[in-house]
Amino acid sequence: MISKITGIIFFGLVFGMASGIVSAADDTQARSAIAAAENAQKKAASVDGEWRDTGKIIETAKAAHAEGNYDQAVKLANKAERQGELGYEQAHSQEKLQSPSYLK
Repeated sequence: MISKITGIIFFGLVFGMASGIVSAADDTQARSAIAAAENAQKKAASVDGEWRDTGKIIETAKAAHAEGNYDQAVKLANKAERQGELGYEQAHSQEKLQSPSYLK
C-alpha cells in the first residue's frame, strides 16, 4: 500500500516538473505573442472595435517581458490578442445594427 502511494507521489512530481519545464515560455515566444497582440489590436482599431483595456494589457505584457517574466508576458499578450479578435468580430457584427426609434 505504501509503495503504491509512493509511486503515485513520485509520478505526480515527475509529471509536474516535466510539464512545468515544457510550458515555460522564452524570450522569443513572449516577443511573438506581444507582436500578435499588437496586430490584433490594430486590426480591431481599423474598424473602431478596439476594446478599452487591450492597450493596457499589452503594455503590462511588455513590462513583464522586460522583467524576464516570459510566462506572464505570454499569458497577458494572448489575452490582449483575444480581445483584439473579439473587438474586430464585434465591430463587424454590429455594422448594420440600428438603434430603435425611441433612442434617436
